[in-house]
Amino acid sequence: MPVASAVPAARLAPVADADFPTRWAHFRLLGFEHNGESALALKLGDLAPRPPLLRIHSQCLTGDVFGSLRCDCRQQLELALEAIAGEGAGLLIYEDKEGRGIGLMNKLRAYALQDAGADTVEANQRLGLATDARDYTLPAAILHSLGVRRVRLLTNNPDKVAALERAGIQVAERVPCRPEALSPHARRYLQTKRAKLGHLR
Repeated sequence: MPVASAVPAARLAPVADADFPTRWAHFRLLGFEHNGESALALKLGDLAPRPPLLRIHSQCLTGDVFGSLRCDCRQQLELALEAIAGEGAGLLIYEDKEGRGIGLMNKLRAYALQDAGADTVEANQRLGLATDARDYTLPAAILHSLGVRRVRLLTNNPDKVAALERAGIQVAERVPCRPEALSPHARRYLQTKRAKLGHLR
């Protein structure tokens, strides 16, 4: 199970802070590094008046950039950005955690096993890798550094909720992240996540 431990906010500050206009909204783009990991935070509006809408999104080069139909990552990313823009405030943390933390080349090796009939969980296991190698220490530290203690978390993954709670971030609400019009490949991928990883609808 992923574990998140809080990094003292005094130790964490953005290494860069830039203006970031997008087709969804005009964000501030903050870059963070800690213990060899990096993450981006797209911040919109005032996060203080109410628990902000938050998405913690793990990098998916194949989906986010190339539009892979094997997963729903790009659709979830765009859904989250649209939802945050619609509220006029919120935060998207984009983690460098390709393939649930196993890295891009291992993810491609897992693809090859999936082509031979394995599901996403079985493929990782056959490679001797964790089913989900992520922890959420850096996202939790980013939230602490920004003074955010309560969030509405846009996710289907109960491990994210539990990890943030353990790190001292209260999840006031879990907001489902359910894109529509998925490919048959992505539907199989989601069925495996629900059946074997406990993801919620």
